[in-house]
Amino acid sequence: MHFVVGFSLVGILLFALLSFVLVFLSVRTFLRQFILTELRKVYDSSLFQNEPYLKKESNDLDFELFLSKVKSFAESKHHEIEQLHNRDDFRTEFMGDVSHELKTPLFTAQGYLLTVLEGNMEDKKLEKKYLRRTEKSLNRLNSIVKDLDTLAKLETGMKLSQESFNIVQCVREVMDMLEYSAEKKDIFLEFKESYEYPIMVQADKKKIEQVLTNLIQNSINYGKLGGTTSVSFSSHSLHRLLVEIQDDGMGIDPESLPRLFERFYRADKSRSREHGGSGLGLAIVKHILEAHDQEVFVQSTPNQGSNFSFTLNKAG
Repeated sequence: MHFVVGFSLVGILLFALLSFVLVFLSVRTFLRQFILTELRKVYDSSLFQNEPYLKKESNDLDFELFLSKVKSFAESKHHEIEQLHNRDDFRTEFMGDVSHELKTPLFTAQGYLLTVLEGNMEDKKLEKKYLRRTEKSLNRLNSIVKDLDTLAKLETGMKLSQESFNIVQCVREVMDMLEYSAEKKDIFLEFKESYEYPIMVQADKKKIEQVLTNLIQNSINYGKLGGTTSVSFSSHSLHRLLVEIQDDGMGIDPESLPRLFERFYRADKSRSREHGGSGLGLAIVKHILEAHDQEVFVQSTPNQGSNFSFTLNKAG
């Protein structure tokens, strides 16, 4: 009797074990087929096309290689998402800067005009002074809008009109244009050496004129009364020329140098307001030179002056 009961228990256990094995194998086969089917869908998409981890003509599947590919793909997408977040943060910060820069001269001009329009000012000299300040604010506002438009065009793609031209003559023309601005601060514009012969370069002349205008005007703005701004040329390499704009002005703190070419960044905010400008001049310089595949450099010592330089391709 005990033997029959014992035999029955062993039979039940064997049957249960056999059933478990059959169910396990069936589930395993089903899951394998299900995973393979789903992976084929991924394979058939453009996402992992032509990858070797899954062969259409067989059921061979390299899980390790597949997981490695998926991990690499996920990491790349994570990096792209981070870049999009950074761009969005940059866009938000930039729009805030633009709003602030536009409001400052606008509200200033509005305040002066409202004071004059109220008609309570008996002092004509003071009224004239307010109107001059209004004009100055509106000129700054116009400068910001103009430079924003220029920067937007540069960032959406710049078409360069490459030509061979004399950089010495180009600098002379820019100096003549900025002569009045320099005279107001008694700043002398000069060539550091005598250049009797043409120095030919290959670039977009109008764009390089804008680079020179921005750098020399910047030097005048932050130069000292009775100071000097000089331009010189030297060979940077066999095929490149180095153009240098040097002054003996207020200089720039070392901490500010890495951010100097950022939009709206001002090394000295108080003096920047005094001198006006859009805060975009150096950012425009950087964009133009990068479009030419050229480099721009800056060296400066506080209270001693600054040296801005950039490269250009030599003609011929």
